[in-house]
Amino acid sequence: MQGKQLRQLEAELWRAADQLRANSKLTASEYSMPVLGLIFLRHAYNRFIVVKAAVEKNLPTHPQRGKRALTKQDFEEQNSMFLPDKAHFDYLVSLPESADIGEAIDNAMKLIEDEYDTLKGVLPKNFSIFSQDLLRELLRIFNKEVLQKAEGDLFGKIYEYFLNKFAMTGAQEGGEFFTPMSLVNTIVNVIEPDHGTVFDPACGSAGMFVQTGYFIESEGLKPAEKVTFYGQEKADLNTKLAKMNLAVHGLEGNIQQGNTFYEDKHNLVGGADFVMANPPFNVDGVDKGKETVKKDPRLILDGKVNLPKNDNGNYLWIQYFYNYLKPTGRAGFVMASSASDAGHSEKQIREQLVKTGAVDVMIAIGNNFFYTRSLPCTLWFFDRAKEQDESKKDKVLMLDARKIYRKVTSKVNDFSPEQLQNFICIVNLYRGNTQKFENTVEDYLQTATDLAKETAQATTELQQQFQKAHKTVSDFAKQYAKDNTDTQAFIDALSLEDTASIIDQQNKLIADAQSISPESKALEAIAHQCKALRKPQDKLIKQLLDVIATAAKEYQLNKNKDWKELNLKEQLDQLKTLQQQLSGNPDEAEPGLLHDTEYFWKQAHWLQSRFPAGVYTDVEGLCKVVNQAEIEAKDWSLSPGRYVGVDTATDDDFDYEERLNEIHIELAGLNEEAVALAKIIAENFKEVVL
Repeated sequence: MQGKQLRQLEAELWRAADQLRANSKLTASEYSMPVLGLIFLRHAYNRFIVVKAAVEKNLPTHPQRGKRALTKQDFEEQNSMFLPDKAHFDYLVSLPESADIGEAIDNAMKLIEDEYDTLKGVLPKNFSIFSQDLLRELLRIFNKEVLQKAEGDLFGKIYEYFLNKFAMTGAQEGGEFFTPMSLVNTIVNVIEPDHGTVFDPACGSAGMFVQTGYFIESEGLKPAEKVTFYGQEKADLNTKLAKMNLAVHGLEGNIQQGNTFYEDKHNLVGGADFVMANPPFNVDGVDKGKETVKKDPRLILDGKVNLPKNDNGNYLWIQYFYNYLKPTGRAGFVMASSASDAGHSEKQIREQLVKTGAVDVMIAIGNNFFYTRSLPCTLWFFDRAKEQDESKKDKVLMLDARKIYRKVTSKVNDFSPEQLQNFICIVNLYRGNTQKFENTVEDYLQTATDLAKETAQATTELQQQFQKAHKTVSDFAKQYAKDNTDTQAFIDALSLEDTASIIDQQNKLIADAQSISPESKALEAIAHQCKALRKPQDKLIKQLLDVIATAAKEYQLNKNKDWKELNLKEQLDQLKTLQQQLSGNPDEAEPGLLHDTEYFWKQAHWLQSRFPAGVYTDVEGLCKVVNQAEIEAKDWSLSPGRYVGVDTATDDDFDYEERLNEIHIELAGLNEEAVALAKIIAENFKEVVL
């Protein structure tokens, strides 16, 4: 499914699911589970049907008894859940009007739990509180043909989308159950968890595990054969979300409920190959007087337990992550930016950590990456294998990504896939691996080349369609003028400005694309041509459309027989389609070929201009490799901004048009807030008056 189709489907499903809140007295946190439960049920049934057909096809046939009955084991061998008949989605959809739908869905969830101990008490079973009509409508929507044919990855993305939306609408206090995908993907790609034990002691909805599964699958491997997931989570609801999330994605994991400050359910000290987490920041009130805390082996550094004196949990978490690792293990986690420079006892712990040699990479992240808080954060990375490597243990990569982001809404930022890839390239160069950089640049240039050829083809077709439409209207205007007076303005208006200049630009782009290749210098020229052509080309098309609309209205051409016979609508629709293909659809936030061609060339240029030799080098304002002496000189600070400096060079890459788009997004968000505020004020005023 294409990205645009997926977004439309997600939005439609969200609107439908949000009816649960609008038509019930449930809070956001209460209605999130039933919705995710329906997604889980739909996905489980889809997988069941696919596996059932495959297994039945390969079952041996007995001459007298025929094919044997399917068993639960048949499904589990294919990484699929076995579903009892009354837990099938089509069974629920086909129930008669007289049936109690809520009770039937509750029963379906119970039947699944009876089959699988790991899901005992996990699935939602409160559907009876909703109206029958509402539940039938939701079942109908989740039974759409596109969803009947959907496979696991699609459902995984829909599930993640809903978690995202619930976080943005405050479905969970603090939004702790959902770590933004940009940050999860950054952590996964830096620590590369492709084997052994993967542990998240603050696992929320298990997003770290899901992305690890995607990462392993991207290497052509099966997660179940490569890693074992262990998770711990304090909140009951989040624990259930995690188990459902793993099941939706076809993953298995041992998720335990417990307060990580006081309990270590998995006893994994020194036993994890990979640790990843987004723990709650700045937690106060941890009881450090408890014996379990004072003697906690997870807090041992340099032979003794280190308890930070201030009432803050950040440096408890940081020590946990370090001590859970094997001598060859890696950790990646999100932490409040303030922890990088915290003083007193926390500074002493940070000094000890730096001196171990395990601190590997520090990445500063800007504001608005979380849905429920706007503060910046820092990604920390440990690599304990560095401790034994004298050439590496003294080095730490500082990467300042605070000015690099993509604006999603007025209040939310993330990384584009390419921005993330660029960061990973820098980390790989720092580690001495140049292959990732070379492959990424090559991929960008090849993509830009392919897009340039598509752009040239679409530009050729648009030019022909424009000239055809323009000639059709011009010929009509000249003929019409013979029989009607005062029509010279119509003819004059068709002498569009800059037509010859724009056609010359189009022709140059088309000609340059004939012999283009990823290595050719013409690719850069075409990238610049794409940016320069779009606005003038769009303006020219708009002028033609405006002239036609004005003339049709002024001369009442829609009543003219000859005008109707031109079949102009079909020509103009084709012209608009080609324009949208080239310039994109602003209403759908869909970029076009002109943007994409330039964009992918720019990504390659961004990397090549900063690392021209294809090897790591410090870049002012972006990245710097520092040693322990430099860190000590700055009071053991691990804030990247204190080391990389400020980029004072003129930024040729700055995209003013992109910044204008961001301003429009910010303005749209402010307008929405203003409308909502005005509504609240009006309602409050009515109450005061009454």
